[in-house]
Amino acid sequence: MSRTIVILEGDQTGQELLEEAIRVIQPGVIRYELEFLRFDLSLENRRKTNNQVVYEAGKALREHRVGLKAATITPETKNDVGSPNAILREAMNAEVILRTGRRIPGVRPVGGIYSPISVVRMARDDAYGAKEWREGDGLDEMAYRTEKISRRVCRAVAEYAFQHARRTGAKVFGGPKYTVSPVYEGMFKEEMDAAAARYADVRYEPQLIDATLALLLATTGEPLVIPSLNRDGDLISDMVLQMFGSIAGSESMVISVDDAGIVDCAMAEAPHGTAPTLQGLNRANPMAMILAAAGLFALMKDEELKRASRAIYEATLETAYDGIRTADIGGTANTDTFTNEVIRRVRAKLEVWSALA
Repeated sequence: MSRTIVILEGDQTGQELLEEAIRVIQPGVIRYELEFLRFDLSLENRRKTNNQVVYEAGKALREHRVGLKAATITPETKNDVGSPNAILREAMNAEVILRTGRRIPGVRPVGGIYSPISVVRMARDDAYGAKEWREGDGLDEMAYRTEKISRRVCRAVAEYAFQHARRTGAKVFGGPKYTVSPVYEGMFKEEMDAAAARYADVRYEPQLIDATLALLLATTGEPLVIPSLNRDGDLISDMVLQMFGSIAGSESMVISVDDAGIVDCAMAEAPHGTAPTLQGLNRANPMAMILAAAGLFALMKDEELKRASRAIYEATLETAYDGIRTADIGGTANTDTFTNEVIRRVRAKLEVWSALA
């Protein structure tokens, strides 16, 4: 049996780390045949094709339902090709982005942070893709922006947040600033409250976004799931991951769910960028991209891939525990050294588990 994974290539260290992750998921390592359908989403090729390659990749992603994406460059110049992320998320009909901060063995977290903290944010709309314009001159010049959120995306995020909290034994915590924005952000709060009624067994502690940020720094260590608007979640997730020691220590999952709340399409990536200063030096941290592959497999129905997912998660964290870490998290290992050790451990685990089975 074979499964097709859509591979979305990127730029600089983004592409280098993607190749490291692909080394880990070769059939000779995970004992499962995969086919890789590759699309070159480098800035050069996006410009060359006027983003047509991104639309083709999005179509393939929707068809095959699973993808692994490298970090890409987003040009700052107006009227350039921009980021491919919005196009891909629209093609997927993605509603949810999941990022989970977790302890990296041997790396000191901030304060009393101990248990995992997952941020479940909107994958589209809100401040992203809003129309912007200015009117007036001088000090009287005014800037405007139109933003929107939909009931469908609000419901999907709330539903997935409570599902994830139930699976992980976490508390749903936080929420939007609905007191200031009862119409716009209030829609999201309505869906959170409705989901809480459907999942009465899941602990629910709604907080305004500013209180959420303050209380995160005083957390007692219990596992949390934070549902959020797109822009809020973008900011919170970066902070949460850094609280655990590095933004390179976790995967980022872009997810589409059907009306029943079941995942029907997913794209996994690293939450960090392309680190141009590290390109070609064999020093960048491959953890996030490797964990992205593990996260993708965890969402798939094949039991062999779920087993591979656990093996990759454990092998990656055990490698860090044993002191084999890149410089950004206090070690001296090169990129390929870290990956080689993960591969060795994944093979060993799957061999042992096969013998026990």
